[in-house]
This record gives sequence, C-alpha cells and structure tokens, in this order.
Amino acid sequence: MTTKKVRWGILSTANIGMQKVTPGIMKSAHSEVFAIASRDLGKAQAAAKKLGIPRAYGSYEELFADPDIDAIYNPLPNHLHVPMTVAAAKAGKHVLCEKPIALNARDSEALRECPPDRIVLEAFMVRFHPQWLRAREIIRSGELGEVRAINAVFGYSNLDPNNVRNQPDIGGGGIMDIGCYPITAGRFLFEGEPSRVVSLVERDPNFKTDRLASVLADFGNGRQLNFVVSTQIAGHQKVQVLGSKAKLEITIPFNPAPDERTAITIDTGAPFDGSLARREILPACDQYTEQAEAFALAVLGEKPLPWGIEDAIASMKVLDAIFASEKTNAWANV
Repeated sequence: MTTKKVRWGILSTANIGMQKVTPGIMKSAHSEVFAIASRDLGKAQAAAKKLGIPRAYGSYEELFADPDIDAIYNPLPNHLHVPMTVAAAKAGKHVLCEKPIALNARDSEALRECPPDRIVLEAFMVRFHPQWLRAREIIRSGELGEVRAINAVFGYSNLDPNNVRNQPDIGGGGIMDIGCYPITAGRFLFEGEPSRVVSLVERDPNFKTDRLASVLADFGNGRQLNFVVSTQIAGHQKVQVLGSKAKLEITIPFNPAPDERTAITIDTGAPFDGSLARREILPACDQYTEQAEAFALAVLGEKPLPWGIEDAIASMKVLDAIFASEKTNAWANV
C-alpha cells in the first residue's frame, strides 16, 4: 500500500469538524490535515492553532485555490453543502461533504456538475464502522433468515433557537439532521432502495421545524423500514433488524464513542427476555477515522468507494418523499 498521504483542507470551524471529524482525519494513516478556512480569519487561525494545522485562510476561495490541498471536508450548514462542494470540485479538489448533502433532491442534482474525476462522498461515517459491516455480514449469512423489517429510533433534545438544527430555512429539523441515518440504515442493510414512504410529522410551533417524525418505508418484497426521529426527546438511539429466524440489534448504532467497544446482539426470541441472546463485542473504533482512511485510499487510487454523487441524490429523494407525504397525508413515491 502507498505511503503517500492526502492533504486535507477543512471548510469552516463548525463544531462537528473541530470536535469529531478533523481529529478523526488526523488519525488516518493516509491523511494529513494541512489547512483550515473560515470567513473570519481570526477564527481560522485560532482553530489552526488549537488543532495544530499548518495553514489558515480567511475565505473558502483561498482554500480552494491552494495547490497543495487534495481534498476538502465540508461541514457547513446544509444550504451551503452543494454550492461549496461544487466550487471545491471545480477547483480540482475531492470533497467529503456532511449529510444531508443538499436541501432537496433537485438541489443535490447540481452535484453532477462536479468533474467526473473528482470524488464526492456524503459523510455517512456509520457505513465505515465495523459494527455496521459486521451487521450486514450477519444478514448476508442468512442467520437471521429472511429480513422482514428494520426498526430504528434516533433522538436528542435541542431547544436552542440559534442552533442551525432549529432553523427551517437552511435545512433544519430532525428529519434532515438525523432522519437521514435510519434511511441510510435501511438502504445499507437491505441493500436496496425504498419505492414509497408515508410519514407522520409534528412541528415545533415556534421554530417551524419538524421535532417528531415517524416514517414507514416500503423496500419491496415484504421488507419495511420504520423509524422515529426527534429533536425534542431524551437522547436515545437503536437499530433492530428483524428476520424470520432471529433479530439483530446494534446497541449504539449512530455515534458510538471512539474509545469504547461496541456490541451487536443476535436473538432467536427463545426465551423472549433475551437472556440467551448471542452478544458480539467489537473493538473500539473511531468511525470518522475509518471514513477518512477509506476516502484517502480512494483519492490515492488504492481502493474505490462504493458510494458517490448518485448515492447521495438517491438518499435525498427519500427525504423529499417524506416531506411530500407530510403535506398530502398519504403515501409518496420515492
């Protein structure tokens, strides 16, 4: 394997980048964080000093123009994902962009303007975590029998009116912020796409964002994904895969701690209390590092990624259908 490294530029000083993704990239064997940009040069310089990043820029355009940068990580608010990703790609950079990659499917289709030789990936880091890979391996093995349903819950409480997640005009709300994760779980574990969805959505009277949503997605052949997401409930998350022979559960599916082991349980339902369930323990893993390493290896031509722009557009189409169902109180085709 090559000893070369991908030089990364970080687009903005967003919290997720500073606290999770950039430190994760720094631990990737084939990555080097080389620069960070903000529209406020002082913020960029402070962030660079804090994380030990060599270069700081006071504009995104300066970062895109740096010839030493190979890849951009884009954690900007949702409404800036597409324009900044397209600009970076046209400047010759590969782009890892935070989810959801756009405000809607039509918005995401502009990503097709990116040069075809530039890698653009929606940052669903969970797809690189060994627990998700192991869960899919178990499903493929047939141990669960025919997989009939996937159940998921993802919730937290955020009442800050200034938080981008509570601002509807720039892509706030629970469906956009965390609903995309159960959708990814369904698409990843069923290894297919839903044909239609129906949703029940409750909105905050002040923020106007969706604060509680239940969704049922039809994956065909008798397969269903159902999930609940909320921005105003006690923190909770789970993914259950229900088969004709057994049930699989990922204990902490979406944001496991990088320094703690994770667990998958497989239960035949005999007895019902789960006391005889098999429990598999996986080693501690930083899923942001796994994501960065896979991305870097793809940039270096070592191993291609199975996902790209078309996958991100497909995900946005499911989100669009959820909102369409909310408006019509009926099933919406994806």
